[in-house]
Amino acid sequence: MKLWHVATGLSVAMALVACKSPTPPKGIKPVSDFDASRYLGKWYEIARLDYYFERGLDHVTAEYSQKQDGSIRVVNRGYDPEKMKWKQSEGKALFTGQKTTAALKVSFFGPFYAGYNVIAIDPDYKYALVSGQNRDYLWILSRTPDIPTSVKIKYLEIAKEYGFQVNKLIWVNQDGHT
Repeated sequence: MKLWHVATGLSVAMALVACKSPTPPKGIKPVSDFDASRYLGKWYEIARLDYYFERGLDHVTAEYSQKQDGSIRVVNRGYDPEKMKWKQSEGKALFTGQKTTAALKVSFFGPFYAGYNVIAIDPDYKYALVSGQNRDYLWILSRTPDIPTSVKIKYLEIAKEYGFQVNKLIWVNQDGHT
């Protein structure tokens, strides 16, 4: 019985450490020469790998702003058409290393962090491809509610090369977004 308590405690401790120090998925390099000030502002979610926090949401956006303590405020917002109401979460993001490398950790729930890695971005900071700490999380973001086909194809190719299951992407309804 004592061994079970030790194993449980060890598992919880390891989970907390993993959540506090998320890293990019193996073999994936976040963008270097990243300029966080250019990344700030509103982004529209074009596509995502499904996960329960956003399941069923349309018109999803993420807005990033600089906080006085140096962290980045994150506000995610989406519309639930079944419940006919908006859902919003506020969190914070911190760089996991140098601020010129787009590897961050984001928390919406106290001390628990998830990886947030910008793995592709265009020179004008209009389109971004973002992964979590493993290949179960992927987002295509745009400054506008739609994305050119050429950018879509390019980001899908990058994601495929990195081993993401792009055939499972959910294309987010942004029609009539305000």
